Amino acid sequence: MKETRIIGLLIRDRIKEAGRTQLTLSKYAHLIKSRLGFHELNENTCSRTGVVILQLSGSPLEWQAFEAEISSIGGVEMQKMSFTY
Repeated sequence: MKETRIIGLLIRDRIKEAGRTQLTLSKYAHLIKSRLGFHELNENTCSRTGVVILQLSGSPLEWQAFEAEISSIGGVEMQKMSFTY
C-alpha cells in the first residue's frame, strides 16, 4: 500500500519567518516532490502572509522529522492530508 502526503503551510509573517522556513525546505528538498506557493500581491505591496503546499515523497519516518522541524518554527502553521492507495 502506498501513501501520498500533502502538507499545507501558513506562514503568518513571510518577512520574519521566510529565512528559517526556506532553510528547512532546502534541508528536506529530497522529500519534496511538488511545491506551490501563494501570497497576495498588488501594485504597492506584497502580503506578509503566505501559503505553501507541498507534496512529499519518501517514507513516513522522514515525513515525521520534516514535520517536527517545520512545526518548531514560530509563526508557521501546518496542516496535512494523507492519501492511501
